[in-house]
Amino acid sequence: MEEAGLPAWSFASAEEFLESDQVDRTVCLIADIRMPGMSGLELQAKLNADHFRIPTIFITAHGDETMRMRALRAGAVEFLAKPFDEEALLDCVRAALGNKH
Repeated sequence: MEEAGLPAWSFASAEEFLESDQVDRTVCLIADIRMPGMSGLELQAKLNADHFRIPTIFITAHGDETMRMRALRAGAVEFLAKPFDEEALLDCVRAALGNKH
């Protein structure tokens, strides 16, 4: 992300992200479906419940169509299956940002 001129922060878990000061500053979130502790879908539900509408891109090696549809219905902007091309992820981020970057 930084090579593309997009500032980025990484977190070891959803809980670490939620405890950070970045939640209300985040303009696009990339989350794995399977993470230590809270899953990506649980993180999405928590953010939605707390009224944080962050464009979210999910990545996973373990997804299926049901999971994909659940994420998209809850507001995800994309659901990428691993492995994926770096440029595909950047395209998704740019789309989520409204092509501002």
